[in-house]
Amino acid sequence: MIFGPASRNSLLISRYGYDVVGTVALLTFVGVTLAWFFVDAILIKYAIITVLAVALLFTVRFFRDPDRVTPSGARLVVSPADGRVVLVKNLREEEYLGGEAVQVSIFMSPLDVHVNRFPISGIVRYFRHYPGEYLVAFDEKSSLRNERTLIGIENGPTKVLFKQIAGFVARRIVARVKEGDRAVAGERFGMIKFGSRVDVIVPGGSEISVKPGDRTKAGETVLAVSP
Repeated sequence: MIFGPASRNSLLISRYGYDVVGTVALLTFVGVTLAWFFVDAILIKYAIITVLAVALLFTVRFFRDPDRVTPSGARLVVSPADGRVVLVKNLREEEYLGGEAVQVSIFMSPLDVHVNRFPISGIVRYFRHYPGEYLVAFDEKSSLRNERTLIGIENGPTKVLFKQIAGFVARRIVARVKEGDRAVAGERFGMIKFGSRVDVIVPGGSEISVKPGDRTKAGETVLAVSP
């Protein structure tokens, strides 16, 4: 599969959420209809309608997919996720990078955009999915113990590994990518549904552009400049 240039069209709802939004919309329609015609108590009727409408609006908002403009630069590593940086640390990464590295962890709350985007352009050389636990996503141990998907991309001498990590609420990871795919920085490739975390691991010696507490936007915020 070849992923083309990052889309410049805002989508009201991500294609990864059509099934969930459709189901919630149908249940909302049925619930509102039943409440309107079969509940006599006015306060209860409108309370039910209000709760159902709020649930639908939250679901639509969660699966929103806004337009993003990705900065250009051969060695730029952009954020694959919206959220807040919760960790920046040095480590040895032996699974894909095979040496000294720097990890940037981004926590995605249920209020953030959850569509994930490629952090660099290149070829997908590594893809693994691991079942696991569902610790809260901002727990540092979640990177090793939670259900997660690992994706490694290579572009010439540059290699970047990133992880989609399921959290306490998130129970489904979507990653429509396989080894051999060509990726473009900023292009959509999947999402994690209902709260989660993404780790980006870059080679040691990279110039890190963010710090804990910073907010990121997928496809736009530069996390690092690789060596």
